[in-house]
Amino acid sequence: MTLDAFLSDPASRFATVAMTDTNGLLRGQMVSARSLAGIAKNGMGMSPVTLALDPTDVVLNVPGVSDDTSDFHDDPLTVDPSTVRRLPWSKPGHDLLVLSNYSGAAAELCPRSILRRVLERANAAGFVPRYGLELEYTLFDETPESAREKGYRNLKTATPHKSHDLVLYQVQQTEWYEAVAEMCEPLGIDIAKMHEEIGGGFLEACIAAGTGLEPADQLVLLKNFLRALALRQGKCITYMPRWTEDADSQSIHVHVSLTGTDGKSVFYDPSEKNSVSPLFRNFIGGLQRYIGDMTLVFQPTVNSYRRFAPGTFAPPGLTWGYENRTTCFRIVGHDAGSLRVENRLPGADTNPYLTVAATVAAGVAGIVEGIEPEPEVAGNGYARAGEGPDFARSMPEAIERLRGSAFARDWLGSRFVDAIATSRQSQFDEFCKKVPDVELQRFFDLG
Repeated sequence: MTLDAFLSDPASRFATVAMTDTNGLLRGQMVSARSLAGIAKNGMGMSPVTLALDPTDVVLNVPGVSDDTSDFHDDPLTVDPSTVRRLPWSKPGHDLLVLSNYSGAAAELCPRSILRRVLERANAAGFVPRYGLELEYTLFDETPESAREKGYRNLKTATPHKSHDLVLYQVQQTEWYEAVAEMCEPLGIDIAKMHEEIGGGFLEACIAAGTGLEPADQLVLLKNFLRALALRQGKCITYMPRWTEDADSQSIHVHVSLTGTDGKSVFYDPSEKNSVSPLFRNFIGGLQRYIGDMTLVFQPTVNSYRRFAPGTFAPPGLTWGYENRTTCFRIVGHDAGSLRVENRLPGADTNPYLTVAATVAAGVAGIVEGIEPEPEVAGNGYARAGEGPDFARSMPEAIERLRGSAFARDWLGSRFVDAIATSRQSQFDEFCKKVPDVELQRFFDLG
């Protein structure tokens, strides 16, 4: 189904026009087929304040958008006809979904627009990024209401034990796996694999590699509609990087490779160790040099930094190694078609567009600047924690490093850097006022 075909079909009634906020949540409106015809030509208005919202619509401080200077005007959303999909549970004539992104001034803050610009800049440098994404999440046999009533403690996960790749639990949850696969078909989500992960109810779904905006579009859709599917089944899921101290950390892993304008792999050189080309080494060098200053992109909430508590399977630093999961940048693959790097830093709460944009930007800059990486890590990377370049370990540090990053301002835009840093500072300040239950339990009586 194309946009034109939907508009020309007399049975078409309504469509949903959606954009993605900084949290990765889809926001939009259901519009009539008649209205969609005009929107396809002229765009649809939506206030940029949408980009200042936390997931529960707390308005964060963004200069010029939600501060004392804001007039809460609308900016245009431009519809991308190539993104037309079907909503999985809607009736024919009501089931068209099309993605959009801000144009005009708000495009400087719009995650999808930022990724588009980064990919165009990589193309101008002679490189075509190809990437896939892995999403981790936890599924609960709880409704959102029952989870709230329990204070989000002692929740019943969909499976009771750690069960990495355990077929027993996969079979037990056949209805869930099959429902996910069925849901993905009308949404145009190319699921490469799904499996059990390292915790009760802990699951992973992987988007097949592709180019352009498409894989990131698909992961945004997957994150949003997995939650919708769970709600429809009387369940709930979370993408919190650390939802309880008893669980391991949840992440999004980004797999990236590059081809040149001739379509050949830039990363592959059979004459080099593990076939890692000099340009691939430069890509890794760029990741090591620039990713740390963009930690806030990969760890965007106050909860993100709990992922790196001792004993979790999160990266120990900005290290790299061949087929080494104890490093942050893991080289994977054995031939020109499969050799790639896996960025293991992003938390599951990251925005896929921004995560891919920052990863591609750092790597391509490494090639352009000829940056050599630190020595490769052999063996267990956790034994060498604290060595070499590192990411920010707290939200205040991440905010400060992003604000001061000339690289992030160059590739992602100064207005975006100021907006994300200021908004996350207001989130951090808000949470500093809270008194966690654990502090009351530990210090109230005898502290």
